Amino acid sequence: MTSSADKREDQLTAAPKSTEADAAPRIDVTETSNGVTRIDVRDDAEVRPGKPDVPGA
Repeated sequence: MTSSADKREDQLTAAPKSTEADAAPRIDVTETSNGVTRIDVRDDAEVRPGKPDVPGA
């Protein structure tokens, strides 16, 4: 059986010019004991959300 991580990597590396770096993790998900889920963009993520031309955005 294929794991969801394997399926994600297969999907992200299927494009003709894609590389293994395209499948690198971009977020960290943690869940606290009281059920709160926190999603953080990793510091080493190549692609980040926001407006790259606006400082602090």
